[in-house]
Formats: sequence, structure tokens, C-alpha cells
Amino acid sequence: MRFSGLRILKEGLTGNKGWRAHWRDPEPKAEYDAIIIGGGGHGLSTAYYLAKNHGMTNIAVLEKGYIGGGNVGRNTTIVRANYFLNGNSEFYSHSLKLWEGLEEDLNYNVMHSQRGLINLFHSDGQRDAFVRRGNAMVNQGDDAILLDREGVRKHLPYLDFDNVRFPIYGGLLHPRGGTARHDAVAWGFARGADMRGVDIIQNCEVTGIDIENGAVTGVQTSRGAIKTKKIGMTVAGRSGQVAAMAGMRLPIESHVLQAFVTEGLKPVIDHVISFGMGHFYISQSDKGGLVFGGDLDFYASYAQRGNLPMKEHVMEAGMTLMPMIGEAKVLRSWGGIMDMTPDGSPIIDKSHIDGLFLNCGWCYGGFKAVPGSGSVFSHLMATGTHHSEATGFRLDRFRTGVGIIDEEGTGSQHNLH
Repeated sequence: MRFSGLRILKEGLTGNKGWRAHWRDPEPKAEYDAIIIGGGGHGLSTAYYLAKNHGMTNIAVLEKGYIGGGNVGRNTTIVRANYFLNGNSEFYSHSLKLWEGLEEDLNYNVMHSQRGLINLFHSDGQRDAFVRRGNAMVNQGDDAILLDREGVRKHLPYLDFDNVRFPIYGGLLHPRGGTARHDAVAWGFARGADMRGVDIIQNCEVTGIDIENGAVTGVQTSRGAIKTKKIGMTVAGRSGQVAAMAGMRLPIESHVLQAFVTEGLKPVIDHVISFGMGHFYISQSDKGGLVFGGDLDFYASYAQRGNLPMKEHVMEAGMTLMPMIGEAKVLRSWGGIMDMTPDGSPIIDKSHIDGLFLNCGWCYGGFKAVPGSGSVFSHLMATGTHHSEATGFRLDRFRTGVGIIDEEGTGSQHNLH
């Protein structure tokens, strides 16, 4: 079933009785050519590109809950390619290009809106750092425009430009940055994978990984044992726990990152805005709610909820940047479990166990990476070689210290990322 304007009009005139389920609800088979553990954005996109680009269709995606219930539905929906360091820069550029053709590719409206992203700076030193970052983005083939104070004011006149502690000096505009609808991205990839024969199995928790003679042979699940010779692990904040089933200890800590949304308001914020001194970021959804977030909760946790002190911290940052936000009523908050690596950059690599592949450590960058991650991870699983856009995401960089991609320059400490 393909979507089109004509189809939507027809269904609207006939009581919407002709729509079918987006994907099947199959029973697990006894054996698959490959199994993806985790039915979030990365797992679903990996299955989709395995089928589309590599012709692998005897695949199962195993999700312990429901599609869209994990981090892919628990984020602030920002899409961007404004990274600075080699390793990250080319990967996120690759991912953004996939975003730009994603709706046509999936035949699904993921509500990708390239409204532009503005990173504010508040000192001469920050301005110099963003000049360097902007030049790196342009050299990578992406877009970046340096705005002075008045340039920012033309776009964002409602900010507090004369805050005593954090006066706004200017900003770096990334016009192709923006947002997308998080759960629609999950649904679109699930539908696309299912159309190509992939089994999407919900409420199927993996409880063990079977290994014989150094190679995977299958998984144990809450719905029985399933055989396979290839496993892709895409479980975000649960990466350490699932890797432990295979006897591995990953360099990852899991932390909670909170997000918030207000009541629906008339359109006021046209861009995605990032506050350089408060780690505060905000945009306005198509329904009118202000969607915003801030720092991690700074303690290890597997709980999909946050703490009150961090809520207060985020609200304070928002009030510092734009006092008008104080008039909005917060409807709800939620937490996602971030799998944080020591250098703040992801891991896409083969493990020492034959047939076990790792995709984890996305820190803050998980949602914007969804199509790029699936593209490069499926290439690794299908061919056994690293995709050219993801050669820097190897696991052994934490053992050797060579190739560390410390984008924030905050050192190899989880709590600082």
C-alpha cells in the first residue's frame, strides 16, 4: 500500500476504511540469516538497509517492548550535520543526505523540516571556536553561515541579548539542520523493512546470546530460542547489559537525558536554537508545543525518568535565554537512556565474537544518526568491512587511545559528555 495525496483523499471520502496495518505481526521463525536486537530507529533502519541495499530479507528485528517506545520516541527530534572532527563530520554529513531523501525513499511522511539550526555564542573564544567549526562544515560539503549579533536578532528577536552573564555575541546558522517527527521515523522504517520481508517481532525480549567455538549461533528470547549466525546489537542505553550476555564489558555508561514539551502555542520559534552557555536547546513542534532539553542527569541509571534538580536547571537555562518561555505551561517530561562512551562518539564495529556486531554509544547523537547508522551498520553486517563514512567508530580506539573522537573536547570522562 503506497501513500499519495489521491489515496488520502479517497480514504477521507470513504470513512478511512481501506487502510491496512503498516507492518505484520509475525510469529518468530526457528532460524534467520540475521537478527537485529532492538527495534528502535537504529535497529529498524539497519534491517531496512540490509534488505534494500544488500538483498537480505530473512531477517528479524526483536523488540522487547513496542515499536517507538524506546529512545527513538524519547528525544528532542533534532537533525543536523554540524560536527567538527574527522570521523564524526563525514558520518553526520552522510546521514543528513539520507534524511533529505528519506520521505521519498520510504514513501512515508516523517515530517522532516529543515528549518535551520542556530548555535549561539557568548564570548570571543566561543566565536572563534564556531568559526573553525563552520569552516570545517563547509569543507565537508555542508552549510554554515556565521551571524553577528544583529544577524541573530533578525532571526530570533525574542532572545535576551543583554543578559549580564551570557550576552549574545552571535551565532552559527546551519540552514539544512532542523527536526523530524521521531515516532514517524520509527514507523516509516518499520513499514519499509516489513514491505521487504523483514519480520518485526514486538514483545520479544532477548534473554541470552548463544555462542559456540567463538561464534554466535542464536539467541534466547521470551518467546523461545531462535538460531542465527549474525546478530546486530542496537539497544542504546541497554548496550552494556546485552553485551554482558556475550561476556563482553563495553566502555559505556548509561545516563538519563530528559526532555520537555509545553502546551500548544501559536508559531513563534522558526528555528532550532542551541544556547552555548547553558546546554539548552529548543524548537517548536508542528502541534505548537515548545520542545526543549538540556544536560544529562549526571548519574548512571536505566530509568526512563529524570530528577527534579535537572528539571530546574533546564528551566533556568531556558529563562536565561528567552524569558518569555516562563509564560508557557509544561505539559510533560520524559527521559531517554543514553549510552555514553568516554569520547562522546559512537561505536560501530565487529566484536571479537564471530557474527556479533556492535552499534552503540550514540550519546546525544542517536536520533540525527538514524538513517546514517542503518546505512553503515548494514554495510558492516553484510560485507564484514567498514563503510567509508564510519571508519573512525572502531571499538579498539578505547584500548589503544588512537583515533579518539572527542568532539566536545571535554576529555575521556563519561560524566563530562
